[in-house]
Amino acid sequence: MESGKTTVEAAGPSTITEGGFDEKQEKQKELNEEQPLTEASATVDNEEDDDGDDNGVPAPGFVPGPLLSLKEQIEKDKEDDSLRRWKEKLLGCLEEDLNGQLEPEVKFHSIGILSDDFGEISTPLPVNESQKSRALFTLKEGSRYQLKLTFSVLHNIVSGLIYSNTVWKGGLQVDQSKGMLGTFAPQREPYVHTLEEETTPSGLLARGVYSAKLKFEDDDKRCHMELKYSFEIKKRS
Repeated sequence: MESGKTTVEAAGPSTITEGGFDEKQEKQKELNEEQPLTEASATVDNEEDDDGDDNGVPAPGFVPGPLLSLKEQIEKDKEDDSLRRWKEKLLGCLEEDLNGQLEPEVKFHSIGILSDDFGEISTPLPVNESQKSRALFTLKEGSRYQLKLTFSVLHNIVSGLIYSNTVWKGGLQVDQSKGMLGTFAPQREPYVHTLEEETTPSGLLARGVYSAKLKFEDDDKRCHMELKYSFEIKKRS
């Protein structure tokens, strides 16, 4: 299970030209005075480096704006008829969603697995109790695959919907991926979203049954789904 990483290199310190003893003292004094700024710059560079691998996930400490209902957002510019119609089209407003409810709801309908080995396998959500003890899907080692989600958004806009997928084998965490799905407004047709492509590991130690947890949260840390599932990796024949 591989993912690309982006590295941002921090700028190095300025070069100091050598001179006489008095000049060295003066340069050292200037350097000492500028040191806090240099350290602060390095701290910012390090934070930017950390942000390079977030896959669009909001940085810690991010505070979203106040939540408004769809009705409030539509009526905010009701005197401008063209803007109101544009908002209604953009927000995908359904009549039943103009009820003043603030909390958005994301309803997941199915989870699918896409692979060149077998095409597509789709499982309705929530998963039946009888299926929870069985592997949701089986892949061959070295296979490329993607998870596919079908979901609906109700009542209000869901902002900054992110996912995390954590995988364990034999009780040890072996992989974790995170990413941003985006911001979605209510609409009549379900959304279909395919996660980034992954590759199963190869080799004797890679084969076997894995357990995993797929979780979806928004900007306000509301958990819209937490799915525990298992899958198996088999030898490629």
